[in-house]
Amino acid sequence: MKLEIITPEKKLFVGEVSMVRVPGTLGSFQILKNHAPIVSTLSKGSVIIRKTDNTEIIFEINNGLIECNKNVINILVES
Repeated sequence: MKLEIITPEKKLFVGEVSMVRVPGTLGSFQILKNHAPIVSTLSKGSVIIRKTDNTEIIFEINNGLIECNKNVINILVES
């Protein structure tokens, strides 16, 4: 899956991932390959990314939006 995390100032991450876990407004959820299309708001918490080599990266966010469609994930965050 292709993931892009963007703030108003810069791109925080662009790359291939095998899993993304996000703090949804109604609860945390994760996205794996071939996830159904989704658009959701995000609340304060951790975005956990598992890259294709199984290393993990964690970003702390205040709030934002996520969109997933056809294995392309876009996350827009304030900071």
